[in-house]
Parts: sequence; C-alpha cells; structure tokens
Amino acid sequence: MPLQPLRVTEVTRYLLPLREGGSLPALVEADDGFMYVLKFRGAGQGIKVLIAELIVGEIARLLQLRIPELVFCTLDPAFGRSEPDEEIQDLLRASTGSNLGLHFLAGASTFDPLVMQLPAALASLVVWLDCFTFNVDRTARNTNLLVWHNELWLIDHGAALYLHHTGPAWASATSRSFPQVRDHVLLPQATALQEADAQAHQLLGPLQLQEVVDLIPDEWLLTADPELEPAAHRQQYHTFLATRLANSATFVAEATNARLARI
Repeated sequence: MPLQPLRVTEVTRYLLPLREGGSLPALVEADDGFMYVLKFRGAGQGIKVLIAELIVGEIARLLQLRIPELVFCTLDPAFGRSEPDEEIQDLLRASTGSNLGLHFLAGASTFDPLVMQLPAALASLVVWLDCFTFNVDRTARNTNLLVWHNELWLIDHGAALYLHHTGPAWASATSRSFPQVRDHVLLPQATALQEADAQAHQLLGPLQLQEVVDLIPDEWLLTADPELEPAAHRQQYHTFLATRLANSATFVAEATNARLARI
C-alpha cells in the first residue's frame, strides 16, 4: 500500500516544554483538536533532525511497526509572542513554517525490558530498523520505546541517519559499520534477525524508499543545503538507503555477532 501524504495542521496552543529532549520538543495543540509532540525546525540540532525523524518513522510504518502518526505542524510568525520564557520564544521565532509533530499517546508508559518481554520477531525487526538507519538512540538508558494499550510504539528517530551531518559525501558511507548496536536495548531479545531481514526485504524496496524520501518538504531540504536542488538532495537519501538495504546482510551479521558477544 502506498504511503499517504502527511496531514498538515496549524499549531494553536503551546502547552508544555519537554525539556528531557535535547532539541527542546514541546507538547502542543493543533487546529485539528489533537495534541502533538512537536519537533522544532529552529532547534539547535537543525532541520536534519526532522528529516531523519520523518524518514525513519515512515520506514518503520512500512515495516508494519507502530509509530505515532506524523504530521506537518505549521507555526505562524506571530505564534509565541506572548511566551514569557525567552529561550522558548527564540525557539518559536526560529521555527516559523513547517515543523514535525508526533501524535501524543496520552497515558503511554516507557518500555522497560526487565518488565516486558517482546516476541523475538518484533524485537529483531526493531533492531534491524535501527541498524539499517544508524539509530544510536535506543539504549537501556533511553529506550525511545513506549507501551500504549499493551503494544510497543517507536518514537524519537532524530538521532538516526547521523551520517548526513558529516559532509557532502555522507551518502557514500553505506557500508560503514554500526558498532553502537551492541548497546541496543532489544539486542538480547533479537534472536530472529535473519527472519527480520527477510521480512524487511519483502516490505521495502527502491520504490517504497522513493515514496519515503518524496515526503520530505522542499523547504526542509533547501534549509539543510541551499546549494543543492531538492530533487538531488532526495536522490542522496534514496541512494544511501537503497544501497544499504541491498547490503543488509553486512549489518545483520554485525548485529548477530554483537548479540552473541553480549549474552
């Protein structure tokens, strides 16, 4: 099934800063009546964090993993003028335009691997996704996993695809190893990595990856690199992801060896 375009909402109310996040996300209300965890384009980590959040989140959706709905949240230039906190006011001012919201899962709890044992197939697919996308932020200290209605939900993928911060040639580093997998919170439960790899190849391919990168707004890409045409920028992401997918046996073997060394 083709990916659906993300809905566009307008932020109407700033509710609460979520200061545990390095990029100062916030809980907001939008004009559709729902609450979202908003990731700001003007945060210090930059627009590429939102690009990673979008790409990895929608790849997770294609893999039939649960993630909160992602929406584009627009901030009006006048929004936040009455905000008394100067740091937050500066952040809102720098984030005029399109930002990224994750549907707020009210009442969700943080996943605890000591309390909840996951099916091997699910744990392995999450590990596969994080190896595929170089997601360094799924450790026991910060799982970025929620339990909502007794189901596992994936959140916060802005730290993934960190290679796109490294310079113009980042997309050629598809064969780089991912030693951080040894710290993955689900690695001990990921006993079905080969099966996860086969499942991922059934669900992902060049066409599906193109649909994902086509979701990235032009304005985000131009902010990330004004000298590169959006189409060329999207091609970088597509080439990187498609090549890494074609060579997934390498990171699957790396993850398998890391798990065996850990147990």
